[in-house]
Amino acid sequence: MSASSSTQPLSYAQILGTGSALPTRAVTNQQLADELATQGVITSDEWIVERTGIRQRYLANPDETTTALGSQAARAALSAAGIAASEIDLIIVATSTPDQIFPSTACLIQAELGAVNAAAFDLQAVCSGFVYALSAANSFIRAGQARYVLVIGAEVFSRLLDWQDRTTCVLFGDGAGAVVLGASPEPGLLACRLRADGRQAKVLTTAGRLAKGQIEGHPFLQMDGQAVFKLAVTVLDKVARECLEIAGMEAKQIDWLIPHQANIRILQATAKKLGLDESQLVLTVAEHGNTSAASVPLALDKAVRDGRIQRGQTLMLQGVGGGFTWASTLLIY
Repeated sequence: MSASSSTQPLSYAQILGTGSALPTRAVTNQQLADELATQGVITSDEWIVERTGIRQRYLANPDETTTALGSQAARAALSAAGIAASEIDLIIVATSTPDQIFPSTACLIQAELGAVNAAAFDLQAVCSGFVYALSAANSFIRAGQARYVLVIGAEVFSRLLDWQDRTTCVLFGDGAGAVVLGASPEPGLLACRLRADGRQAKVLTTAGRLAKGQIEGHPFLQMDGQAVFKLAVTVLDKVARECLEIAGMEAKQIDWLIPHQANIRILQATAKKLGLDESQLVLTVAEHGNTSAASVPLALDKAVRDGRIQRGQTLMLQGVGGGFTWASTLLIY
């Protein structure tokens, strides 16, 4: 990987284009409740909306893979950026649901795109993954090791769910989002702050593993919802303020808050703590559910394409998820 020469120093990483992809099948709460009822699992649209704000989610068909969704989102981002796949120096894919143990999903996407000049690797920080990946991409660009980086969050979380557990199976959906970052003399990513606490690993985990041709451990997602809620509200506020301090800015300078789309109450509480109006939240949890590492780039792309987010505005992106991990990135779009 190498950065191209320029007459001006390329000191910043800037978002040049965004893209997203969703499976073809949208499933409303009522449709899901009806399907679950045939298996003896009782839930309702009212129960789901009241607790989470989710009204529907997209669930992947067997032929809709993490690689396929990630590639589709990447092509949209490349098109928006006006960058050819051959110009990409690095591909980072944030995912907890790779299509296989190895090669990485990033390598599979590289082949799909024809991005023959790119290095490629996966990054696993669950729902914080995309924000972690942005920080990594930013470091490569600012160190002069890459000029164009493709950052993708892609998940098929529906394949990790226990469909007999109504407390988790109603929460998650599938999808992918992507951005192209490019070296620029103009300010882009201003500050990144990554955090983790492995002591909280058990509050959100999928403990299964493949060993000697057999699955060992519990193969489905398990979550202590109350513990996750309490942790998320606390750490998202704190990491946002740490990020602002690094950039020498105040919360009132944020135009848009784009947090991980897990639960409407977590998102509203975070905005309130930061003194932001709810109208400054980009919300997609109602239509997408929790898409883990894909949720932040999906929300970002939606708000860019519908015209809410404009060039020159200040954005705060946040993730929080299993590990326990959490992160914030402050940027000028």
